[in-house]
Amino acid sequence: MAKIGLKRYRFFVLMVFIFMFLNLYACKGFEFELLLSIKASINDPLESLSTWNSSLPFCKWNGVTCYDSSHVAKIELSGKNLSGKISDKIFLFPYVQNIDLSSNQFVGEIPGNLSSCFSLRNLNLSNNNLTGPIPGGFVPLLETLDLSNNMLSGKIPDAIGLFSGLKVIDFGGNVLTGKIPKFITNMTRLEVLTLASNQLIGEIPGELGFMKSLRWIYLGHNNFSGGIPKEIGELTSLNHLDLVYNNLTGEIPSSIGNLTNLQHLYLYFNKFTGGIPRSIFSLRKLVSLDLSDNFLSSEIPELVIQLQNLEILHLFSNNFTGNIPNAVTSLPHLQVLQLWSNKFSGEIPKDLGKYNNLTVLDLSSNNLTGKIPENLCFSGRLFKLILFSNSLEGEIPKSLSSCRTLQRVRLQNNRLSGELSPGFTSLPLVYFLDISRNNIFGSIDEWKWDMPELQMLSLARNKFYGNLPDSFSSKKLENLDLSGNNFSGSISQSLGKFSELMELKLSENMLSGKIPDELSFCKKLVNLDLSHNQLTGGIPISLSEMPVLSQLDLSVNQLSGEIPSNLGKVESLVQVNISHNNFHGSLPSTGAFLAISSSAVAGNSLCGGETSGLPPCSSIKNRVPWSLMACLLVSFVVVVLAISFAVFIRRRNKVQLKTIESEDGTWEFQFLNSKVSKSITIKDIVSSIKDENLISRGKKEVLSYKGESTTNNMQFLAEQITSFSTKSSTGIIELCNLKHTNILKLLGICWSEKVGILVYEYIEGKDLHEALPGLSWERRYNVAIGIAKALRYLHCYCSTGILAGDLSPQKIFVDENDEARLRLSLPGLVPADNKCFISSAYFAPETRASKGVTEKSDIYGYGLVLIQLLTGKSPADDSGFGTHQNIVEWARYCYSDCHLEMWVDPTIKNHAVMNNQNQIVEIMNLALQCTATDPAARPCAIHIVKTLESAVKSSSCGFELISTNV
Repeated sequence: MAKIGLKRYRFFVLMVFIFMFLNLYACKGFEFELLLSIKASINDPLESLSTWNSSLPFCKWNGVTCYDSSHVAKIELSGKNLSGKISDKIFLFPYVQNIDLSSNQFVGEIPGNLSSCFSLRNLNLSNNNLTGPIPGGFVPLLETLDLSNNMLSGKIPDAIGLFSGLKVIDFGGNVLTGKIPKFITNMTRLEVLTLASNQLIGEIPGELGFMKSLRWIYLGHNNFSGGIPKEIGELTSLNHLDLVYNNLTGEIPSSIGNLTNLQHLYLYFNKFTGGIPRSIFSLRKLVSLDLSDNFLSSEIPELVIQLQNLEILHLFSNNFTGNIPNAVTSLPHLQVLQLWSNKFSGEIPKDLGKYNNLTVLDLSSNNLTGKIPENLCFSGRLFKLILFSNSLEGEIPKSLSSCRTLQRVRLQNNRLSGELSPGFTSLPLVYFLDISRNNIFGSIDEWKWDMPELQMLSLARNKFYGNLPDSFSSKKLENLDLSGNNFSGSISQSLGKFSELMELKLSENMLSGKIPDELSFCKKLVNLDLSHNQLTGGIPISLSEMPVLSQLDLSVNQLSGEIPSNLGKVESLVQVNISHNNFHGSLPSTGAFLAISSSAVAGNSLCGGETSGLPPCSSIKNRVPWSLMACLLVSFVVVVLAISFAVFIRRRNKVQLKTIESEDGTWEFQFLNSKVSKSITIKDIVSSIKDENLISRGKKEVLSYKGESTTNNMQFLAEQITSFSTKSSTGIIELCNLKHTNILKLLGICWSEKVGILVYEYIEGKDLHEALPGLSWERRYNVAIGIAKALRYLHCYCSTGILAGDLSPQKIFVDENDEARLRLSLPGLVPADNKCFISSAYFAPETRASKGVTEKSDIYGYGLVLIQLLTGKSPADDSGFGTHQNIVEWARYCYSDCHLEMWVDPTIKNHAVMNNQNQIVEIMNLALQCTATDPAARPCAIHIVKTLESAVKSSSCGFELISTNV
């Protein structure tokens, strides 16, 4: 019996091994088929999956790693330029532990069967184009979940709390909404929590203090409100806390001082008040402290000396007062000190830089006095020195003349005096040098300007004298401002060698001689100001060959002769001032001279011009040749025939005004297109005005609804205006006749005694306000070029000169193909004194002053839209511009003084900085031109389109344009 039992046992063991072997073989075949199925669903332009075929065991396939050479353990296909949807087969591998599909082009939703992947430990789907919600479910062994930098939407699911083993969560860079679920605190092993760059709201839950394992918290770039919960101080393992760009208020809790392992504390761009808690200065491991762009006040205590490991200290854009503490001079690792835009007073600590390791020092826009310390570059590493807008005195230290690492120097608007050291003009890396608005003097024409990287130089408003320097030995010079000094002699012909020069200001000196023809070689020159000198001779005809010249000021000189007629043909020229010279003859009747003001031509012997206030030129006394008379007669006949034909066509197309009695009263409606008038009835229009059809709610009692014809299912957009006047119906013919890809087609209008309804074509899409957060930089660019082309069409190609009036994002639609459509404000043909239909935040300054709506006010509104496309900020934001009064002032400051990463919209920051930095900077420059305070200084729509097109063409990383129409 014992032998029989032993045999049965051996047989049982044999059967088990056979079963396991067959199961193993079957499982391997199953995984093989899964991999091939996944490959079939993927677009693989680089053929990264070329080894995925039956000629090799799948454990040797590219991107596949096996466990004990039998089962798939890892699938790693990061950065392979793969596209398509992620197959749900990816989560069916029974033994897979790591899946990495990051940095590809995958689209669609994350498969919902994530919870079926029981063995998964690390999932990385970051940097794709995934949409939809974060899938729910439970994966018991999951430790890392990285879904960052996609377009995922919806709320963070409560089920996230089931992932109790998670150590890393990164949902940053999406469009998630709602609050942080409290269930997240169930993940007691979590070490890294990143929810930055979403649209999350509510307060930061105090329950985070229970997650003792947390080392990294990054919740920046959201809409969190309330204060920082004091429970944060319980996270003693925390070394990184980042809550930037939110709406957090109140005082910074002193419990942060309990975070003894904290190395990086970032709380900038919130609304914190009060002083810096003294407990923060006990964080001896702190490396970076950034509390900038808040409403913090009080003095900085000498306790800062305790932060001996501190490398970066940012306290700018607050309300700090008192002296800069001497203790900062004793921080040996300090590299970056930025305290600008506060109310600091007293002298800069004299030993600053001597015992530090300074690379960046910005103390601008304070009330500092005394001299610039000698030892700022003692470390030999200082590359950025910004001290403008203080009351500093004395000479610029000679030690700075030997600081070979300097790149950006801004000392303007102080009380500096003395002569400039010759060595200061031989700094090899300086690209930006501004020492304007001081009392510095001396002759600089014989110095050796050996600054090969120089792009911007301003010596304006000082007391320099002698001849202008003959050369600056830099082929990169873009801006040169030597105005407001005592320079004499002639303008050097060598200035024509600066092929990159965009701005040249030599005004308010004592320069004489002629304007050199060689200036026309500066093909990128936009602004040329030679006013208030003693120049003689005529205006060189060659100036009309400068393709992008926008502003030309030659006023208050001794120039003579006639104005070259070709100067009026320079399309880019928008502002000209030739007043107080000795010019004679007729004013050109084209281009910038068409609407030139009387003050810009006064003090000459000129004639002509409709707006110039000059006397009319004498009539031509010579007899008109018969040939010319014949040509004029033929032209007249042609014009009459053309007008007659146009009237015939318009009468043929025009639909008569109709009146219909209904339950809602008397309705009148009018359509220009007969096909539309037969498709859409008054009943269709009125019945569309329901809450369930509401698309958007605009300002000034304007509501938009989606409607549909009962005749042929034709869809339309009905815009209801409750404060309607029958006078608003004028201009309907002109509006309906507009045909442009970037203008939403107006089909007709109907009205009763109390309400009016505009009927537009319907397009699938969103208004720009709603669409903006999800738009990449390329898509934002196409919106910008589309609206610019719409303005060019309205301003330049419509005989009636139609104005957009309201260029707020709610009036700009973005369709499914990223084509921007401008919905013109009622009445479309905006009267010069009508501003009631414009969103107040998008008013131009002159419109606010009741000077009416013009083409230039359209351009101003467009400039605000450009700024919003670049920065993500709306001019309607009540706060968020720090000490600056409005978005334009803030943008000008950012453009001139801040790195691009500080102001570009966080949702496009990574891609923009890496691939399109030059485009971003050039288009911000255009936006600032469009928002110039002086309407005459703003470019025309034609110039805007050219600038945008040249920006993308000149980029080494350009992209294909979607919009190609005029």
